[in-house]
Amino acid sequence: MPTLLLLPLLLLLLALPQNPTPPKEPVSANGTPVIAVVSFKWSRIRKTIKGEAEGVTPAREMIADNKTYQRNARVNQPVGQRDPNEDTIDGRSAAIEKIVQESRTPPPKSLDTFSYEAKIQNGSKKTIDVVFWEYQFIDQANPSSPTRRQFLCGAGIKPGKEKDLQASSLSGPSDVVSVNTLASGSGKRFLELVLINRVEYADGSIWERKGWKFSEISVALKHALATPWTEMCRAL
Repeated sequence: MPTLLLLPLLLLLLALPQNPTPPKEPVSANGTPVIAVVSFKWSRIRKTIKGEAEGVTPAREMIADNKTYQRNARVNQPVGQRDPNEDTIDGRSAAIEKIVQESRTPPPKSLDTFSYEAKIQNGSKKTIDVVFWEYQFIDQANPSSPTRRQFLCGAGIKPGKEKDLQASSLSGPSDVVSVNTLASGSGKRFLELVLINRVEYADGSIWERKGWKFSEISVALKHALATPWTEMCRAL
């Protein structure tokens, strides 16, 4: 992340204990904030993590058959001819070491991660530095209890511009329905919605969505800011 985006994020951490009442951001004629969600989507990404065994295979002993003449002569030997290196002490040791390392190598693991994306449009006359937003999965049979995935982004959206925000998380929409069901398109009774919870502008002004409480994410925010940033967004 550009250095300029780190400053407002660090200031967030310092301001947590104070939790001031944010000033209101000017709104449009119909009373809505001049920031819009243009589009959004989520996707599942399956990664295979291969285990690695520790250990170093010893170097093979230099024998006569490894010298140039003998090595060239072995090229014309019949297929399946035994490699003379396998009969040396180092060759046998290497074979045993390989078996031991393979036995210690953990099997590959599949890990599901989830990508959440939202295109945001800044309709104000001020640059947006930081955006708090959430992706909701809503069960139409129980709309009062949506599954929420919240994110923090160092956005840097200039006035009148759009920007794609992308965040990764280990948490998917599985609280409301199985991932396979949603991915297959059979989970149509679940609605998806993206909400902007808080916007921090370059001039220091702040807008917060009515009903959203900054104090509820204070612990998650501290955790998200605890390590150096290398990405635009982080899950809360």
